Amino acid sequence: MANSSNGRAVEGDGRGAARAETVWVWDTDSPVGRLGLALTEAGLRRLTFLPPGTAGSGEVEVLAAVMAATVSPEVVVAAAPTDGVRRQLDDYFAGRLRDFSIAVDWRGSTGFYRKALEVAAAIPYGRTRSYAGVAAAAGSPSAARAVGTAMATNPVALVIPCHRVVRADGSRGPYGGGTAAKELLLDLEASVGGN
Repeated sequence: MANSSNGRAVEGDGRGAARAETVWVWDTDSPVGRLGLALTEAGLRRLTFLPPGTAGSGEVEVLAAVMAATVSPEVVVAAAPTDGVRRQLDDYFAGRLRDFSIAVDWRGSTGFYRKALEVAAAIPYGRTRSYAGVAAAAGSPSAARAVGTAMATNPVALVIPCHRVVRADGSRGPYGGGTAAKELLLDLEASVGGN
């Protein structure tokens, strides 16, 4: 169990206590809604869309509990360790940053899903690639549906730009943060990138 910066306890199940590492959790506002952040010593482990209309720390506490149960029991709810991530997100949304330099903690992603996420991570700013194109680049040309699942379960939204993966006909398709968020992200990149 760890205490948050406000003295709130965050409980884990104790798995891996001998090799426990600290996970820092915080949230930030953005043009696409509130985002939850979880950072380990290895890098960004989670960047997720928090439900709209959730004010206060409730959703951050839920994210902290998930991290305590699945990553490490040593979770700290604190803003300072996530400052660099939040600055880069602010710069991205302001159109000043095209490529994130945030280390990603890949330990939660394996197999084909990880390959698909790595392909998505390499899609250039302002460009898109189809689900089928990502599947082919990941080594399984017939796995477009599996790519959809990988994108839907992307643990590090925005930094791994799954919003750049679109349908074969060029339509934008669904997005974990909502279709309005996907529209905003692709339109922002198109306007900044001059595409």
